Amino acid sequence: MPVKELIREKRKESPLTEELVQGGFWFAISFVLSFSSVVGGACPFAVSAITVSKKKNILFSMAGAGAGYIIFCSGNQSIRYFSAVLIAALGAFAMTIFKARKMAYLPMLISFLSVLATGLVMAYREAAATSAYALVFGESILATGASLFFFRSVNINFKRLKYKALSLIDTTCLLISACALLSGFSFIEIKGFSLARIIAVATILITVRFGEQKWGLIISLCLGFALGISERDSLFLIGAYAFSALVASLFSSLSSFSVCASFCLSMIFFSVCASMGALSVCCAAESITGSLIVLLLPEIVTDKISEFFESGADIAPDGSLRQSLTVRLRFAASALSQVSESVRDVRERISSIEMKNPLEGEMRMVAADQFFSIADMLEDLAFEFNDAEIFDSKAAGKIRRMLGEYEIYPDNISVIIDKYDRMRIEILAPLKTNGLDSPRIRTQICKICSRDFEKGRINYSGSNMLLSIIEKPNFSISFGFAQYTAEGTLCGDTVKMINDSKGHMIFIISDGMGKGSRAALDGAMGAGLLSKLLGAGFGFDSSLKVVNSALLVKSGDESLATLDCACVDLFTGKCEFYKAGAPRSYIVKQNSISRCELSSMPAGILRGIEFAKRTTVLSVGDEIIMMSDGITDINEEELEGFLAADEGLSPNDKAQSILDFALKATDEEHRDDMSVIVAKVGKIK
Repeated sequence: MPVKELIREKRKESPLTEELVQGGFWFAISFVLSFSSVVGGACPFAVSAITVSKKKNILFSMAGAGAGYIIFCSGNQSIRYFSAVLIAALGAFAMTIFKARKMAYLPMLISFLSVLATGLVMAYREAAATSAYALVFGESILATGASLFFFRSVNINFKRLKYKALSLIDTTCLLISACALLSGFSFIEIKGFSLARIIAVATILITVRFGEQKWGLIISLCLGFALGISERDSLFLIGAYAFSALVASLFSSLSSFSVCASFCLSMIFFSVCASMGALSVCCAAESITGSLIVLLLPEIVTDKISEFFESGADIAPDGSLRQSLTVRLRFAASALSQVSESVRDVRERISSIEMKNPLEGEMRMVAADQFFSIADMLEDLAFEFNDAEIFDSKAAGKIRRMLGEYEIYPDNISVIIDKYDRMRIEILAPLKTNGLDSPRIRTQICKICSRDFEKGRINYSGSNMLLSIIEKPNFSISFGFAQYTAEGTLCGDTVKMINDSKGHMIFIISDGMGKGSRAALDGAMGAGLLSKLLGAGFGFDSSLKVVNSALLVKSGDESLATLDCACVDLFTGKCEFYKAGAPRSYIVKQNSISRCELSSMPAGILRGIEFAKRTTVLSVGDEIIMMSDGITDINEEELEGFLAADEGLSPNDKAQSILDFALKATDEEHRDDMSVIVAKVGKIK
């Protein structure tokens, strides 16, 4: 059994033991923080820790803090801090009862009032000077800030750190909390040498040498602040650690010795300038000791440290071209696999109906696996990435941190701005990720990017899901369709409407040869494969070659399907018609009607067929009407006269009225399958 599962099983078996371990942890933390003091003898950090501890740990943290204050504080100060501990514990229990533990300002308020009230009472009883009241107020502010740092640290989900979703603020709060805990050990001295300062030097040097320079500087500032304010003579450490870390970072690319030597020389300079006598000598010696510890670390330890800091270094940053290209190719491969599976499924159905020679079927399946037009498809992807002018990694990082707050940890985030300044966001996440497409996530993304976005669309591939969100376009499309089945229960026409998540609406009608189930198979295969490929990001021409090859090899008998497509750009209104053996379509503009009739061959007859194309530009209120030949075969003048009449119908009602008109104009014996799509351009709201 893996170690993680073994630990999980042990926890289930002994929940009481786990609670005692957690309680002991909080007792120890509060105990150490109770003697973590600053200049003037103020030590409010244990009080702050009590306010952020959870229900089961309040008594443990209270006991640890109380014991520490009794042992390390003297006289009235011991009574004062013990009283503050009781007030803080009561406040923590109150927050638990009223379920208000997630509100950061409440622990801050309780810490402030606990330290302030007890301090004021003590100062009043001792008839202290005005400066003592000012010190009490300053200590209360320090307790308030400590509560904020501790609250953020306690509520951090460390999965966010693993997935690089932890914000800089949360990381800094975690570091400051750790530094405050370390300062509690600053009293442990051997002839003036502080164990805490030696640990601080070693930590700074390890981070500068093996980690990022940014984190080396942040840690040095945090440690310098925590240890520098512990007593008046050590205040110079605040600047000394930070500047020495900056100097050491200049030599981080050379060797560990160079880093340690430069840090020690800088610290010796500050120690001499500070002129603190024995403390200056101790600080210089502590720096040398910490440096020797780093230099003497065994290779197996330094390798582990390097591995920790370099984990994920080979992963491209969010929004990079490499990651975005990888994601797109992965989904392209998935689409191709689905094409092959569709061919196999259709072939098996036909074989079961026709009972042909099994060997012949196997040979055709081998041929089916060879039909992919890889070069054309990769060219489509190259064209797509040529349009991606900017990959906004800064926005991607902000989105990742925002998603981490909702417990969502995506594998990759790409924020793409094309050469027309349109923004598209693609978020790749594990398959079982919940809430990725929720409205609140989209609202947060709109705030981060300062743009309006449409509702996202999710594609699935293997163990991943890809959420695609596009900037809200200028136009909207309302559409409707209607169908009539001429024979049996299956219609030989297949209708598809897809949004490619790049600002295009695509409408497809595929008409299989003849009527009934065989025609339905051909039509469904043609429209289904074409929609999958277009949705995966491939172009119309390369997708048609795949569909054509699929229809050619799937059956020994003649098998064909017409393909009628219209692609509307919702940003510009540009509409492109693609026809492979399809009948005419119509464009209705302010009660005037124009034909789109193109000569072409259907898919599945010959190799190397191509789409016939035409482009037009649509405006608000314009309509496109697409029909299968079951409707266009009726009298042209009567049909066009009916289409030109504006009855103010919705697209769905108009599609049904066109179908009803065609049914009245034909007799049942000679009717073919009928399909009609009506799409109307509107203004986005």
